[in-house]
Amino acid sequence: MFFQIKKGNGDPAIYKQIYRQLKDLILDESLSNQKLPSKRKLAQDLRVSVNSVAHAYEQLLVEGYIYSVERKGYIVEDIMRYIKREGEDDPFPDELKENGKKESFSPEVTFSHISIDAEHFPFKKWRRYQQNVIENHRNQLALLPHPQGPYELRESIATMIALTRGVRCRPEQIVIGSGTQPLIHKLMSLQSEFTRIAVENPGYQRFYHLLKDMGFPVAPVDLDNHGISIDAIRESNPKWVFVTPSHQFPTGTIMPINRRIELLNWAAESPDRYIVEDDYDSEFKYETDHIPSLQSLDRNQQVIYTGTFSKTLLPSLRISYIVLPPDLLKLYRNAFNEWIDGPSSLNLWTLKYFIDRGEYGRHMKRMNAHYKTKRATLISELHRFFSDKITIHDIPAGLHFLMEIDTTLSYKDIEERAIEKRVELYTIRRFFLQDFNPDPNRKKKLIIGFANMKENEVRESVKRLASIFS
Repeated sequence: MFFQIKKGNGDPAIYKQIYRQLKDLILDESLSNQKLPSKRKLAQDLRVSVNSVAHAYEQLLVEGYIYSVERKGYIVEDIMRYIKREGEDDPFPDELKENGKKESFSPEVTFSHISIDAEHFPFKKWRRYQQNVIENHRNQLALLPHPQGPYELRESIATMIALTRGVRCRPEQIVIGSGTQPLIHKLMSLQSEFTRIAVENPGYQRFYHLLKDMGFPVAPVDLDNHGISIDAIRESNPKWVFVTPSHQFPTGTIMPINRRIELLNWAAESPDRYIVEDDYDSEFKYETDHIPSLQSLDRNQQVIYTGTFSKTLLPSLRISYIVLPPDLLKLYRNAFNEWIDGPSSLNLWTLKYFIDRGEYGRHMKRMNAHYKTKRATLISELHRFFSDKITIHDIPAGLHFLMEIDTTLSYKDIEERAIEKRVELYTIRRFFLQDFNPDPNRKKKLIIGFANMKENEVRESVKRLASIFS
């Protein structure tokens, strides 16, 4: 064995150098079935301590590179050779490479409907409640979480959504997860692959692609002025319908009571029909009171209510929940009773404190006022810059609204110019699930998000938006 040991300040520990070099020799088959020198002999040869050699030998022993024989010492195992396919090593595919922190598109101005205003999140108070959890709930933090999330938090959520959204449920019906998509994925994995599903068109693409990728027959259903069309639902004949009734995504339409009852009556015609109500940003309502959920009107246990804290708190917390009717809850528990999933227990218990101490309610009140002011300023500036060229669908809810603009540009032109101007902007084209054939002579529809826009930059943001069409 010929190798050297480096003893500089920046060099690896001596035992690691011995271990690595011996391992390389064994894998190269240079030492197959040979007896290694005694620890003392190798230590003398390398001029290192016996402890360093002993540590290296122990690591090789525990990994199976060598074995010990009483009174004989350590002997190298007969290591199998790796099977290597013929041909050169394939390089890492370019399409899988990432640029680290560098984004391919870094906007200077954003009209994104996805982001929220994190600057107004009460980080200090959240941290204080986290400390309370660490001090008072160490036993709970040391245990595996309940498959549906802590019962105490589910109690808090059940009370909260009963008061704010009219949702009627027991804590046992709530399942907490790390996002609405994974919760829907788990729920739908329990359904027959032949279950026909209807989704809104335009609508939430992530649900559409999730369901398609799971192999379900998914029918995009057109909207009218009151939301999803009941006639179109009957024509597609689904078993499940996914809707956003309190603030349709992305058009912003609020489904009126008559349409809601029509939809519930459609479900009531058959016991195996279900409606998934995605209540993604219903907490934000301006000028009028909050609209009760569709689930609050359901008398037949056929509405599955989903909610999230991504819009109201922080998306990075990854806390969402779903309210299951009893029959689906039985299926879910049978399938996922041993499932370990969900967000950090520390964050879940912190959220319980946040809700129970009234901080969540105060935060929502502040953010509603903040977003209401920002929204009004943005709409005023849009009218000032664009005048009669635009029509704003001013539905006072949510964190985005629909704007139509009179322009000769195509949707593709608008999207390309937005990138050139470093503006993050989404057109209605992004949300059509299929059959997007717009009339080139009609106004173009833009989704205008405002949550992550700084108040002192609203005018400059609108000016940059206007430059796209000049």
